[in-house]
Amino acid sequence: MIAKLLIANRGEIACRIIRTAHAMGIATVAVYSDADAKALHVRLADEAMHIGPSPAAESYLVGEKIIAAAKETGAEAIHPGYGFLSENAGFAQAVIDAGLIWVGPKPSSIEAMGLKDAAKKLMREAGVPVTPGYEGDNQSVERLKKEADAIGYPVLIKAVAGGGGKGMRKVDAAADFEAALESCRREAKASFSNDEVLLEKWITSPRHIEVQVFGDSHGNVVHLFERDCSLQRRHQKVIEEAPAPGMDEATREEICAAAVRAAKEVDYEGAGTIEFIADASEGLRADRIFFMEMNTRLQVEHPVTEEITGVDLVGWQLRVASGEPIPLKQEELSINGHAIEARLYAEDPAKGFLPSTGRLDRYCLPDDEYRVDSGVEENSVISPFYDPMIAKIIVHEDTRENAITSLLEALEGTAVWPVKSNAGFLYLSATSDVFRSGEFTTGFIAEQGNALIPDGEPDAEVLGQGARHLIEAFSNDGLHSRDNELLEGFRINSAPKRSLLVQADGRNIEVANVPDFSGRTYSSGASPTGALVTKKGQSFVIGLPRYDGGVASAADGAILAPMPGKVIAVDVAEGDAVTVGQRLMVLEAMKMEHALTAPFDGTVTELSAATGAQVQVEAVLCMVEPAE
Repeated sequence: MIAKLLIANRGEIACRIIRTAHAMGIATVAVYSDADAKALHVRLADEAMHIGPSPAAESYLVGEKIIAAAKETGAEAIHPGYGFLSENAGFAQAVIDAGLIWVGPKPSSIEAMGLKDAAKKLMREAGVPVTPGYEGDNQSVERLKKEADAIGYPVLIKAVAGGGGKGMRKVDAAADFEAALESCRREAKASFSNDEVLLEKWITSPRHIEVQVFGDSHGNVVHLFERDCSLQRRHQKVIEEAPAPGMDEATREEICAAAVRAAKEVDYEGAGTIEFIADASEGLRADRIFFMEMNTRLQVEHPVTEEITGVDLVGWQLRVASGEPIPLKQEELSINGHAIEARLYAEDPAKGFLPSTGRLDRYCLPDDEYRVDSGVEENSVISPFYDPMIAKIIVHEDTRENAITSLLEALEGTAVWPVKSNAGFLYLSATSDVFRSGEFTTGFIAEQGNALIPDGEPDAEVLGQGARHLIEAFSNDGLHSRDNELLEGFRINSAPKRSLLVQADGRNIEVANVPDFSGRTYSSGASPTGALVTKKGQSFVIGLPRYDGGVASAADGAILAPMPGKVIAVDVAEGDAVTVGQRLMVLEAMKMEHALTAPFDGTVTELSAATGAQVQVEAVLCMVEPAE
């Protein structure tokens, strides 16, 4: 068995691996960048090694530094986690060449399945059904456009080296193809150093079904059943579950068998996932489920499989990497109940899901009865350099309906402040009748639109709970008379009236009557008179009015940076006439592109942004003067 393990990753997955390694008696080594010097995974590990500046390209993506750290600390093996170098065949080979154990599949398997075009050709030869499309070597714009026209719109452009929702664009009409191709290639180049793409026919009622497979060095391959990852936003998974709703046993057997065939075709060892796209227009049928790609690593959503099978997949990875056979045979594996995972992200649904950065002054998780995999804790900093995921909330119950109920309860017990989170969005998604029915597709979030976006306004219950907290705080603390000037509706040392002037989201609101409330209240940490109130996943700070003025908002026509990031494209110049919705520039932050557009018809009067510039949040990038 491995005695000492280096984890070549950060955040939630590094903490997850450390937890299992320690349970198995394996010493751990963490690596960290400047931004992660005080991160949770650094403190949990037995040792930690600094590997460079904050940008991933100068730290977590530099294989030589990671191998050197393993050598210096005496680590025998390297676990890549997911993302970063986890599917880099060259890095895997370098680890092996350095005399270390690679906790993952053979480099040849990664290479065979790493490029989506080559993988689809290989699967077609192995008798695994694949989606119609184009995987040719000719990558000219003209040829790709011609193939897209032949396939028929809508089509999906996918980076051949892509993953994690990066480098994917749906194109609905021929007129949009070239712009989408340009954006896809740019994102693919930045994320994977490879801008080649393939084309796929867009399936109009798609479900994302994937099968967990596991192989060992003794020739054994098993599957651990399927997951449904159809709830996606911009191809990024949001809520995952196992088993897939509506999957009958015959269809399950057929797609799981196909997944095992795919893994055996590339002599697979370790944890992997075969991803399928299902045409669910007539329910889940084996003849309408097609191979998409293989992820040659542990998946973010692996906990739902662990919950329904009782298997520790990280533990299996470490045992198989040590040369042991898979601990269980196929007939010993079974499905027990239903599990759902929700990804809690630092992002603001009300502002187009823009990433939210800063310190977690308050970070309160659900009760211990729920599983939460997280890489942060209270007072941790969400930086702009990495993926904005805060945690994964996982529930496991005997039925899907009970699992949904538990997920909603868990989200009620989650508070994040002042960093924005998508907890309210997750709550509304899980309460949707369409989601509860199990008959949803990957288009669910886009189709629901604003119905899933919390309005962000505290209702009477939230205001009442905050007001009650403030009244009790003042009554208990016995404040001086000068503090009483801030209060309305009660007198110190007297029975309080149930009325108070409070401030929420910068507005003064009179709470005429303080009602009873079933939500949760936390101290906000902002002042002795603040309350952080949560309801249905949303967090609100209710405080007393402040009379020290506010920050002026940008004038109409000011294009502000919505988050810290890098300007990667500028499409206009001073004096240019623009129309409403026209793209002005593109900002890259947290590995995603964000297009900034004209708010109305007008003229660009000032332009301070330049390609390659790093900008801070709310920096004025350009000014647009409205047309008369």
